[in-house]
This record gives sequence, C-alpha cells and structure tokens, in this order.
Amino acid sequence: MTGAIAVEALTEDEARAELARLAKVIAQADAAYHQMDAPEMTDAAYDALKRRNAVIEARFPGLKRADSPSDRVGAAPGEGFAKVRHERRMLSLGNAFDAGEVAAFDGRIRRYLGLSHDSPLDYTAEPKIDGLSLSLRYEGGRLVQAATRGDGETGENVTANARTIADIPARLEGAPDILEVRGEVYIAHDDFEALNARQQEAGEKRFANPRNAAAGSLRQLDPAMTARRPLKFFAYGWGVLSVPLAETQKAALDRLGALGFTINPLTRLCDGPDAMLAHYAAIEQARATLGYDIDGVVYKVNDLALQDRLGFRATTPRWAIAHKFPAELAWTRLEKIEIQVGRTGALSPVARLTPVTVGGVVVSNATLHNEDYIAGCDARGNPIRDGKDIREGDWVQVYRAGDVIPKLADVDLSRRPAESRPFEFPTRCPECGSEAIREEGDAVRRCTGGLVCPAQAVEKLKHFVSRGAFDIEGLGAKQVEMFYRDQSLPIREPADIFTLQERDAVNLAKLRNRDGWGEKSAANLFAAIEARRTIPLDRLIFALGIRHVGESAADLLARSYQSWDAFEAAMTNARVEEGAQWDQLLSIDGVGKVMARSLVTTFHQAAERASIDRLVAHLRIEPARLRGQVDSPVAGKTVVFTGTLEKMTRAEAKARAEALGAKVAGSVSKKTDLLVAGPGAGSKAKKAAELGVETIDEDDWLHLIGQA
Repeated sequence: MTGAIAVEALTEDEARAELARLAKVIAQADAAYHQMDAPEMTDAAYDALKRRNAVIEARFPGLKRADSPSDRVGAAPGEGFAKVRHERRMLSLGNAFDAGEVAAFDGRIRRYLGLSHDSPLDYTAEPKIDGLSLSLRYEGGRLVQAATRGDGETGENVTANARTIADIPARLEGAPDILEVRGEVYIAHDDFEALNARQQEAGEKRFANPRNAAAGSLRQLDPAMTARRPLKFFAYGWGVLSVPLAETQKAALDRLGALGFTINPLTRLCDGPDAMLAHYAAIEQARATLGYDIDGVVYKVNDLALQDRLGFRATTPRWAIAHKFPAELAWTRLEKIEIQVGRTGALSPVARLTPVTVGGVVVSNATLHNEDYIAGCDARGNPIRDGKDIREGDWVQVYRAGDVIPKLADVDLSRRPAESRPFEFPTRCPECGSEAIREEGDAVRRCTGGLVCPAQAVEKLKHFVSRGAFDIEGLGAKQVEMFYRDQSLPIREPADIFTLQERDAVNLAKLRNRDGWGEKSAANLFAAIEARRTIPLDRLIFALGIRHVGESAADLLARSYQSWDAFEAAMTNARVEEGAQWDQLLSIDGVGKVMARSLVTTFHQAAERASIDRLVAHLRIEPARLRGQVDSPVAGKTVVFTGTLEKMTRAEAKARAEALGAKVAGSVSKKTDLLVAGPGAGSKAKKAAELGVETIDEDDWLHLIGQA
C-alpha cells in the first residue's frame, strides 16, 4: 500500500475509494489465508487494514459497503470439500492492542451488566494460538463431523482428515449427547522444522511458517497426506450442546480436558484487568520458549450466564477480546506538518513523512491529533498525557500495532536539526482566512467561516450526497468539487442540486457539452437527482451534516418525531436549556445536551435555516417507519424505564424494547405510552401518575414481552 492518508484527512470521495480498495485487498487476504493457506501479509498489517476500514466506516457511516469486511468472518470455503453450515456461527474476536483498551473492555462489560468497578468479575486468559480454527461435532460420544470455520456461517467438511490427528479423540466417555468442540489446529516449531526438512529432501516446496503448514495439511484432499503431517489440537471452546458443560468458562475447559482434549496449560483465571495484563506480560515474555506460534492472549468472561447476557455483535462476542502483541515500529523523518479542514471546521494536523515500511505497509502520513499533542502541553503550559514536542524535520518513530491510522511513538531529540523551531498552530483557517477558535474544554480548533469557508462547504456537500445520506448516483466527491468551482452552473448548497437541470436548460454552456460529460451521463445525473426528491426522514436529517448528529442519531430522531413537520416544528420552537420542546428533545434516550444544543442552534442560525428551507422546498419527505418486530405488544409505543431494574440492565432493557419495535425515551411526557418502574422510582413515576401514563413493574414488563 502506498502512503495512507489519515482517516480524519480523507474527503468523502477518497473515503469511498479507500473502502472499495480495502474491501478488495482484505477479501484477497482472507482468501489467501483461509482458502489457499498462503497469507499475503503479516497479521499486524492485516489487523491494520481491518481497523482502518472500521474507522473510515465510523467517520463515513453512509459509505459502508454491502461487502464490508466489518461484517465478514474469514472467507468462503474452498471448492475442494463439501460444505458444512455451522449450527452456531464461528465468530472472530475483537482486538485490543494496549492496556487502556483492555481496561475499556472490562468497563464496557461492567456497564452493560450494571456492575460497579469493584464488583467481582472473573476472566479467563489463554494464549491465542496462530493456527486454523476447527469445529468438532460429537453425537453419542462419537466424532461425526469436523469443519473449518470458513466464513463463520459455512465451513469445509474435513472430518476424514481430523480423524488422523492424535489430539482429537474419536470417542468420548461421559460427554453430552451432542457436543461441538471448537479449537485450533497447529504445528509445533520442532515438528515444523522436521517437516520442512522432509519437504526439502523430497524436492518439495518448503512451508513459509507453521500456520501455513497446519492449514495446508488439514485441507489435503487425501487424508493419508494429512496423517503424515504432525498436526496438533488445542480445545478452547464449544458450539452446540445438548446440556451445559459447566457454569463457568474455566470449569467447562477443565471438563473438556477430562473428556480427553488438550487444553492450553497457560490458561489462567484472572480477577480483573490487572491480573489479565500480568498474565499477558508473562506469556509475552515466555513466547519464544513455548514451542508453538501465538499472536496474543484471549480474555473471556468466566461466568457463562454472564456470557449469555452479554451476547454477540454482528461478528464478535461482547464477552471476549484478543489482546494482540505489538507490531513493528520504524524511524523516519517528519518532512512537514499540514493542516486540513473538515466539514465541521475542525483543523486537523497531519504529519507528512519520508515513506517508510511499518509491518509490511508503506506509511507516508500519520495523525498528529491536535495542537496540544504537537506542542506537548495545553494552552496553560501544562504537560499533557502522550503529548510530544513535535517539529518539522524531526526523526520520529512510527507505529501501527493494529491501529488504523499510523501514529508517532517517539521523537529522537538527539537528531533534531539545530535550526528547528516549535510548530505554530494556525489561528486562522488555511482555506478561507477566517479566525480559527478553540472553545474552552475543546481539544480541537475550528474555523468560524461556516458557509463562506470553501473547505467546509465542499465537505458538507460531499457529506450530503454520501451513501448514508442522499446517495445520488453520478454525483460523487469529484463532481461536487467541479460543480462548486463552476461559475455558470454552480452547486454551492444542497438546494442547488435540485435546480441543476432547470438551470442547465437555460444555460448556454450545457452540461452535456462539457469535458467528461455527454448526453447520456448528463441525463443519468438529472434522473438520479430527480429520484432523490423523495427521501426518508432519517436520511434527510443525517444529510444535513449537523455536528454530533451521525447516522444512528438521525435514525433515532426520525423514529422519535416520525415526520419532518413535527421535527422541524420542534427544532424551531425549542430554546436551549428551556421550554417543553427542549425537555422533549432531551427525553429521547440517546440525545444529550451537546447534540441537542447543536440541533437547536443549527435551526436558529439564519443562514443555515434558510439553506435548509430552500432544500426542503424541493423534497418529498417520507415519514419514519417502525423498526423491529412490528407485531409485538409494544411496537410503536414510547416506553420509559425508571428505578432499579433487577433482572436486566438498562442497556439490555433498551435493546430488547427497540428490537420489539418500541421507542425508548429518557423522561416521561404526555406522549409516553408505558412506564416500567423498578424499586426506587421517583419523579418519573409521580409524573406518570399525574399524566395518566400506564405504569408496570419489571415482572409485568417481562411477561408483556414474553420473557417471564
């Protein structure tokens, strides 16, 4: 990969192209790794690509592709084996790369489960084996099927080959009637060297590493060939069970060990992040002496009942994470610090580097976060955590370690040029010259130019036509820039898009006659614009590019207000920190004061409001649709939870209610349909009684939704 532009510096068009490139490169890497057993890149480089993709999707949610690597596990099974559909998906793990991310993992779990920071919560910690995932299904104690992970949904049937591995029992005594054991096939270092020696003696190609050798050996079409390979197997989990193995992860692993499976002897029970990190350090120190390849440590919540409550995301469990070992670092020269302006006016510093290879990837740019990070101190001169005194011409150490955006780890002050000077962060926008201010408590300096700033205007237009917003075919970032600069047929604000055809009709310089355009492409663009005159409410709200209002927030607002008229009236009548409309906005579960202030302020700024009104005049806005289970007893109802819920956390209750089609609010109003009150319910219960809102307790709620 050539020098990667920092994600915060990407334009909409660049982000779209980068996501397309990443989808292709990651798919090729998945196929090479999972199907051909011939990885094309290091694990660190692969992790970096995946995380870069995830961060771009987070910044540009509307650009997320249907074939996004974020939603994919592994690769489709190869063609040489029969297919096996996993009864329970074989998911991948989320990654952590430092102690802070491990602590954050623990914090997320505690918040989800409603546990205080000092409540007992145990985890298991075990080495993450660098091999090939395998699922073994036993029925009546007999091995009946072995399958690779494949894409997580469907794998390859390698039963005959798995039977040749000594670590995999053919029969079990005392096992559940149905037992699916999951683990990792690998080759030990000594066995790998001996295997490669035999390959060389036979004039065959040597294997690149033990993982390739293990995967290639397990996926031989001839089981006799697999039998000649020194494959081993560590069991680390399970899939389908007719009865539970135990009540905890550690006890279940011990049970698998008693049944005859090999369990990694370095698996430990840890009582929190400190113990987890200590075991990680011990494993990392012993890594070279283990005799097999590992690339990190896996942490799992020990209590299996808590695992069930935590559940899964799209491709990863909430209750487990892989703490990866550090990747490579490299030194290079920081040639220049450049400032880029985003659609919200944020001035983002980017380091332009002499290109250097880090973990198999060529890096020529790195993020510099903000001006305090560059200066090494805040505006008052106080040192900041991880801050650097960074100057143009410095020799800097660059790292990826799985991070999507390359970062600077260190500065070599001994090599600093004598003439170097501290970097002066601009106080005026480099694009329009407007004052760039930094509000108290904000780490970011922002241009005050608003619509007069071309960088902001162009970026706002690119956001407006992005995939999650209006998604106008043929009007991408490149075309937006062209039309913005055009003098005879300009697009300076969103409403201009919907008058383009009308203006072109009376323009002497027709669009079809311009370079890069023709009769068909111009007609296609006009048709695509016309098709977007009808737009769902949530897409419109997202497209407006209001600060702090992302795709999820736009969907939340649309479901809460249902129609544009209701939303527009509420924002018009609301006043910051006062009145019923402000209270109603804050009552939406998920809307805080920062977002609410941004929404109300936008609709009360004359220029912004006029621009919105001009746009809406051209549109037919579809009301929001009910989400979730539309035939549930709470579908379409507004539900408020208050007091202490004893059988689930507030996060669990909210997620379940929304899945059933309900809207969850944070406060009681005359629009509330149902109040679920636990012990300690106070003012909300009183207000519900005053308004005549139906109130039930947690048991009644569970009975209502069918979970009693």
